[in-house]
Amino acid sequence: MLRTLFGTLHLPSPRYKSCPCTAAEAATVSSLARLLPERTTPELLFWEAKYAALTSYGTAATLLTETFPLGRDLETMPRPDLPLVVGLDGGYAHSSQQTSRRDGWFEVVTGRSTPSGGRPGKCFAFVQTYDTKPKRRLHETLRAQGLQDNQQVTFFTDGGEDIRDLPRYLNPQAEHYLDWFHITMRLTVLRQMTRSLPEPPPEQDEEFPVPAGVAPGAADATLDRIKHFLWHGNTFRAPDLLSDLVADFECLAEPAQRQQAFLARLAEFRGYIANNANKIPNYGERRRNGDVVSSAMAEATVNLVVSRRMVKKQQMRWSPRGAHLLLQLQTRVLNRDLAADFGRWYPGFTTSDQPAAAAA
Repeated sequence: MLRTLFGTLHLPSPRYKSCPCTAAEAATVSSLARLLPERTTPELLFWEAKYAALTSYGTAATLLTETFPLGRDLETMPRPDLPLVVGLDGGYAHSSQQTSRRDGWFEVVTGRSTPSGGRPGKCFAFVQTYDTKPKRRLHETLRAQGLQDNQQVTFFTDGGEDIRDLPRYLNPQAEHYLDWFHITMRLTVLRQMTRSLPEPPPEQDEEFPVPAGVAPGAADATLDRIKHFLWHGNTFRAPDLLSDLVADFECLAEPAQRQQAFLARLAEFRGYIANNANKIPNYGERRRNGDVVSSAMAEATVNLVVSRRMVKKQQMRWSPRGAHLLLQLQTRVLNRDLAADFGRWYPGFTTSDQPAAAAA
């Protein structure tokens, strides 16, 4: 048990037997107990000491509870609603300040939160470089759907550095997973690239032997095994196979251009998996349990909110501010919240989804 500013954490603390070959003080040891001997974080001790010096102990305890409301006992809160699934993804819009091809775009973050039980979800979007408090916006969006501190919420992201940091610390009951759609999409591209790889020479060169794994069929089979391991959440064997495959192509004496391109894409995928290994669950088990494994709904939101209006067949260029404001309008329309907004701004305002029928 660890007391923090934001509540009490119950952490597993296994005990291990001391090695007989060492002069240990006790028969068993606990690594967590050695790391946290006081069972209380320094931050909590600091504020307890500061408040206790200024007022009574009871008042100090009340101040701490009100100052850090996340410290409320989750067991005393009302029974939470069904789990919430949130998909986050990124898109790009043409910049009005374009000076070259590289800086001609800026990122737009989109997402959709979907409650369990078949209830309608809500989409949201914003320009992260313009919005000074993107986490606050995401938090308020989820709060508007009734999210409680003790309610389970699962975030699916594409693994991008900017996007995967957004849901951190938003909810104590949150889980963060890498979207299976983006994994399989990258693997599909790699497997398609193996079809254009040259076959190894029929006879091995004694001076520069060609690894057998460079054969297109063998490379494709290895990628299929990697996909199988990732689907079952095996983040030990999958990176090993990726490293072996990368090493096979790095050992080529004179790699062809297509082999170099494949190696670059393969090395990028290996880094992608390594950076997100702690967010790869057992997708197969989740699917069998009826749980979500992909944020395909977020991908659809990117197409609906960003691509259709700002990219596809659109010649317009956008400033971050203009794009951000338009995104807020689009999401309010898609969520069917715009009429309620106008009703709040203009008392007595009425509208109809079927003006022709109303006029008749």
